[in-house]
Amino acid sequence: MRAAVVNTPESTPVCADFPDPEQRPGQAPLRLVGAGLHHVVRGLASGRHYGSGQAYPLVPGIDAVARTGDGRLVYTGFARSPWGTMAEWLVTPFEVDLPAGADPLAVAAGMNPALAGWMPLITRRREAGELGTVLVLGATGMSGGLAVRAALSLGAKQVIAAGRDHEALERLRGLGAVTVPLAAPDAAAPGAGATGTGAAALAAAVAEAPPALVLDFVWGSVAEAAFAALGQAGTNGDNPAIGYVQIGSLAGNDAALPAALLRSRRIRISGSGAGSVSKAEMIAELPEIIARFGDGTFDAPYTAYPLSRVGEAWAHQGHTRAVVVPD
Repeated sequence: MRAAVVNTPESTPVCADFPDPEQRPGQAPLRLVGAGLHHVVRGLASGRHYGSGQAYPLVPGIDAVARTGDGRLVYTGFARSPWGTMAEWLVTPFEVDLPAGADPLAVAAGMNPALAGWMPLITRRREAGELGTVLVLGATGMSGGLAVRAALSLGAKQVIAAGRDHEALERLRGLGAVTVPLAAPDAAAPGAGATGTGAAALAAAVAEAPPALVLDFVWGSVAEAAFAALGQAGTNGDNPAIGYVQIGSLAGNDAALPAALLRSRRIRISGSGAGSVSKAEMIAELPEIIARFGDGTFDAPYTAYPLSRVGEAWAHQGHTRAVVVPD
């Protein structure tokens, strides 16, 4: 079959022949409709992601929209290595039907980023019975923007959206979020730490509406600014307990955590991602997420690339997500 093939950790994928996926009981082959090129896909293929470790050559891709033998459109993923989802044929362990009206390529582009924020939100609501105020750091990226929409749709008391893209912040404001502009990390003066990230605006927003849940898609200096803002409440025991969930690290892999914050606030810091959330838990939530793509609550802008141009897809940047489709 034709597939995107990564031959070494440093190489860009090429379109080439690759063996058909191994047949498995109860898993009929599916024909590719579109596979999203997410940040995690690049990380896994290059060996930089903590979940890497595959042998080469391999087919990249963790999820896709595909067509079944009887013509249904389904969302699927978790193909067995070295087969990924950027190939003409897929063999995968689950299928979730797409609702009428859902754009299959928007689903391919958006399901993985939507799932990133959805899991900690739904976990928090089940544990606490409500979401309270939610702070989203990195809200202007695709994952963060979908997390803002998810929090609003799940009944958050208020959503504070912090991010760098002013146009995206205006769109989130239009949905009902309180928005906080953040500066690019390199805009801070050398040695300034969190002060160059928009810390003052973030501190003001947090003081006005203390969050019960923080979804952090960026980490690094932005997390340090958030820690400083959360710590300004002092020892007031009336402030809500905080669940701080680390999801992404686009602003840096490390962040300094003040000891005083841990002592002065009821805060629990955890992570959410492959390994800390089981596949079964994620699959169980997929129908609810897909339904929101069907009714227009969620959307994901995309740029489609045929398999023969997978190298261009790999280099794609901008506000849309690359989606690999058959030629």
